[in-house]
Amino acid sequence: MKKTLIAASLAALFSTTPAIAQEDLRAEMRALREEVQRLRAELDAVKKTAPVPMPSAPLAPAVAPLATATPTPSPSPQTAPAPAAAEHESATSLFGYAELSYSRPKDAAATQATAGRVVFGLGHQFNERTKFVTELEVEHAVVSADDSGEVAIEQAYIEHQINDGLAAKAGLYLIPLGYMNESHEPPNYYGVKRNFVETAIIPTTWREIGLGLTGNTDFGLRWDAGVTTGFDLTKWDSTDGEAIESPLGAIHQEGQLAKAGNLAVYGALNYNGIPGFNAGGGIFHGGVAQKQADFASPDARLTLAEAHARWTPGNWDLSTLYAIGQFSNTEAYNLTQVGNPYPVPKRFDGWYVQAAYKAWSAGDHTLSPFARYEAFNTARKYDDALTEFGYSARPTEKVVTAGLSFKLHPQVVLKTDYQWFREDSTRNIFNLGLGVAY
Repeated sequence: MKKTLIAASLAALFSTTPAIAQEDLRAEMRALREEVQRLRAELDAVKKTAPVPMPSAPLAPAVAPLATATPTPSPSPQTAPAPAAAEHESATSLFGYAELSYSRPKDAAATQATAGRVVFGLGHQFNERTKFVTELEVEHAVVSADDSGEVAIEQAYIEHQINDGLAAKAGLYLIPLGYMNESHEPPNYYGVKRNFVETAIIPTTWREIGLGLTGNTDFGLRWDAGVTTGFDLTKWDSTDGEAIESPLGAIHQEGQLAKAGNLAVYGALNYNGIPGFNAGGGIFHGGVAQKQADFASPDARLTLAEAHARWTPGNWDLSTLYAIGQFSNTEAYNLTQVGNPYPVPKRFDGWYVQAAYKAWSAGDHTLSPFARYEAFNTARKYDDALTEFGYSARPTEKVVTAGLSFKLHPQVVLKTDYQWFREDSTRNIFNLGLGVAY
């Protein structure tokens, strides 16, 4: 009897075990579903608060910076939309650069040290396609009526990515001609001072107000085109030597109440499809009389063109650039200035070749000696009518610059160089410099 009762009890117990197990399993599954839903809600909340990454620089230049040891095809400023970014997300970032220098010419009394430029940049990414970029530049440390310093807005523009290979921009922005105009931060070029060709002929840092398009192709070609404000020849002062130091630097408008009676157009191409190699060029053309009724040459025009190439085999960094500018229809104005020393030149041009070698590196530290030879003439030719009054082309200045760049970090550089001037050796000068970009 006892055996029968025990057997019956065991049978009843085991008959209920599957039901209990199934109920426990269902409870665990419900708990797992609730946990997954909770985690999904937390992930969605994180996505909504995560900022869109903001680039540290306003716009990728057409080519790799000149002081980068091994350039690759330049990144497109029109990158693909970030997959994790939600629409209308935003982020703000800061960037900038600074350069300080010590210069000792032959005349020791003219030795100077200066905080040449300090630039503060701010960028705001409204969403993955639209951003705003602005830069404020302070030159020579102090700005007042009695000082040589200057404060200027270097850039202020909106850029919108239309698709993966095309972007549009509007505002005050850098013109994409030459190597240095778009990539002029101190760690990006060799030498304490900017080269003469890209300051005296191409007036770096050169910006205009306008509308522009930038495109990139799958085979490494970048193109730029736009319509902008231009130069104002009515500002030319034929009694001031500044006009002949940099013809375009003397008449650029920089977005300051810029006369816009005559607009200009520009176009540029850069090929970066071969690793370590770049070649390209650009042109800028427009009227410069700005429809001023009292200006003697109302049809005066300017054309500026340049071509460049760069190759970086191994530790070498080799580059060259040629630029030429030409004023046309300026005879009438020049004839009103006869007797003054600096009439408007008909043609001005310059070129350079440069070689640098990364001789040593350890971690972030690099040491690169370099040498550059450049020849430039800011008044290679005058209007034929002026030759009757004794005006003739100025001599071509030739400059050799040799020095060292020592980088503590890719964005922090110490520089030294010496410059020899062939035509005017009194300008020979020793330079020390400090540069930083962030």
